[in-house]
Amino acid sequence: MLALFQTIDLALNLYTWVLIFSAIFSWLYAFNVINSRNQFVDAVGRFLFNVTDPVLRPIRRIMPDLGGIDISPVILLLIIFFIRSLMWTSIYPMFA
Repeated sequence: MLALFQTIDLALNLYTWVLIFSAIFSWLYAFNVINSRNQFVDAVGRFLFNVTDPVLRPIRRIMPDLGGIDISPVILLLIIFFIRSLMWTSIYPMFA
């Protein structure tokens, strides 16, 4: 049972990093720090968007308009942190 919880924790941890990289990439893209016409940059951007947008879209629908500031990644990071904490402090001890 420990292996299952560790695998779920690892997946959530990896998704956290993908979410952080996606947010940083979007800032770099928005401020023209990276070349948007480069094929590699475009492929990385599409990958990050395709991986994170399906999860962020429902949060964006619920959140009020903050004038161009998107805090949905922060909300999702808090949700992931809560799930990981709940998993290790409440759910795992029931099976251990």
